Amino acid sequence: MNKTEIDDKYKTMFSDYPDVVNAAQLSEMLGIKRHSVYELICEKKIKAFKLGNSYKIPKVNIIEYIVLSMENLEQSL
Repeated sequence: MNKTEIDDKYKTMFSDYPDVVNAAQLSEMLGIKRHSVYELICEKKIKAFKLGNSYKIPKVNIIEYIVLSMENLEQSL
């Protein structure tokens, strides 16, 4: 995926959320439990950084994860 495709998705996906979200917001965005969010972060499937005691996740990293997951799914079919 190139930068233009990510930029296009960034403008349309999760537009109601801030540019950097916390674990609870990511849980809501993906419709998964917070424990699963921490697994994705610890397994480095979604890039995040720690600020104090909480993780912060740039929205662009979430979009990249979703797009790459979709591409991997399509390749496996």
